[in-house]
Amino acid sequence: MYKILKKNWDRSKYFLFSGVIVIFLLLLTVIYKSDEKISKISENKNNSYNVTDLKELKEFILDQIISPYTNIDYEIKKGDTIQKILQKYKIQNKEIQIVINQYKKYGNPNTLLVGNKIDIIIEKILPTNKNSLLKFSVPITKSTAIEIVKNTENEIISKKIITKLYKRKVLSENIIKKNLYSSAVEASINPDTIIEFARIFGFEIDFQRDIRKNDYFKIVYEKYFDENGEFVKSGSILYAHMTVNGREVSLYKFGTDKDYGYFDINAKSVEKALMKTPINGARLSSPFGMRKHPISGFNKMHQGTDFAAPTGTPIMASGSGTITRAKWCGGGGNCIQIKHNSTYETIYAHMSSFAKGMRVGKKVRQGQIIGYVGSTGISTGPHLHYEVIVNGKKVNSQTLKLPSGKILKDNERKQFEIHRIKTDVLIAELIDKKN
Repeated sequence: MYKILKKNWDRSKYFLFSGVIVIFLLLLTVIYKSDEKISKISENKNNSYNVTDLKELKEFILDQIISPYTNIDYEIKKGDTIQKILQKYKIQNKEIQIVINQYKKYGNPNTLLVGNKIDIIIEKILPTNKNSLLKFSVPITKSTAIEIVKNTENEIISKKIITKLYKRKVLSENIIKKNLYSSAVEASINPDTIIEFARIFGFEIDFQRDIRKNDYFKIVYEKYFDENGEFVKSGSILYAHMTVNGREVSLYKFGTDKDYGYFDINAKSVEKALMKTPINGARLSSPFGMRKHPISGFNKMHQGTDFAAPTGTPIMASGSGTITRAKWCGGGGNCIQIKHNSTYETIYAHMSSFAKGMRVGKKVRQGQIIGYVGSTGISTGPHLHYEVIVNGKKVNSQTLKLPSGKILKDNERKQFEIHRIKTDVLIAELIDKKN
């Protein structure tokens, strides 16, 4: 009984105190108005009456009447951790530790996303100089937040909040002026979608050598928006088309959400064991074969292909497989080696850094970003050194003939044809809306 009374008193004492102060202020206001009249009478009699002390007293009391609750909209800065943020607002140490433990269920409390905003509500603990935390809500993705709150039992609990998203199917197209990436950005296509588009066509098109000015692309894909109509993320590519040097290639997504592929109009899969190039927007700077080494000056067999690109350019796994090496490789700098199957292996060297989570034993999918272009090891500038190994022998990745993708047959073929017609109807509707 005592605990319940104490808890209710702790919650209501601020409101009782505020009520008393409000009544006191009303009395002060009446007195202040009376003093104004007295002051005017005194002025008429050349006798000054000073009310400055009364004004200062009123202002002091007003300053003291503030809600015990404070709502803070905090923007995460570089180097911020949950502990640092809560210490800044004088949260009790025991509560800080509880919040950290709650957050650990979902992520690392020391790696918050810079620029995201945290919604914090704190309560003053009188007469101490400490605060108690009532709410701590931090986004971990564009559509997910972790909310840590104090419930009615004074317990700190947490839950994951997922924003309700609304899906739209959109069509974007453009003429390629310089390269695919810049032309796609010009068409307001999200970078994630551009990378996936390039991955799909990476089996058919060499983006370093095949693309010409005035080539054309068209894409139908999903976009997700929140309840306020704000863009949150891109979804799947449903249809992808490119006209490259007069050759037209149209690809349709077909299958289930978990098991799907991209097929041409003849129901032939575009996917092969390896992509032609594991990097977009790069220049082939040194081909496979004998060359004069740029540093040693000696003629030497160059057992890979070099792609020059700006530092930080994403590097993709050219095929699905398991990482067998992810470490410093001497002259190759930071490098990753992937075993795709009993036949194929690939090596990626001179990386500036690895993508998050890349380690020996990690399974990666075709087109997944595994690292970023750099100039580590023995290198004259930022580039990717790419090697393909077939049955233990290093070969020229640019002339390698890979087995064709599978062709749908029987009932799968019938289902694909129905799906293709529906997709063509959707494309026509989206074009009609644009016009």
